[in-house]
Amino acid sequence: METEEGAGFEPATGDGPIAAVPDAGRTASVRAAFEGLLQIRRLTNTGHAEPQGVPARWETLRPVRAVAIALEASGPAPSAVDGSGLRTATGYRLQQGEVPGGVRVEWLGPPGSGAARSEEEELARCAAVLRELGWTVLLYRGARRRRFLEVEPPAGARRPDDG
Repeated sequence: METEEGAGFEPATGDGPIAAVPDAGRTASVRAAFEGLLQIRRLTNTGHAEPQGVPARWETLRPVRAVAIALEASGPAPSAVDGSGLRTATGYRLQQGEVPGGVRVEWLGPPGSGAARSEEEELARCAAVLRELGWTVLLYRGARRRRFLEVEPPAGARRPDDG
């Protein structure tokens, strides 16, 4: 896996530009990043009966990146913004969650896109992917009754400094 600081692969968080056309190189990079994430789990989660079913320490130290890799590899579309920060595509948006090591997942789109109407179904799809990978996923309602997910590592996988 590339370092976060390097110019390598960056998974989609929903706050970047929209891809103009499907890109075979991007698809291969996403697949390689996800396979790398699973390999890290196999190699480091040796104390678990199902090492691929629990987030690895690497993921708990970079939860937004880990969740972004998992979602992008599984198919839900990321949202996107243009150079001025205006939302240009409907999809998931990830940001640091309310709790340490957590990730907030929202379903957003441009004004008039109907994102609010599809958020329940699409967030359920995101939640299923993340639960299958061992994350704890909770559904909440926020401002204007918009739903969002709060994603956390399971209790046994939390960082020691999380309390």
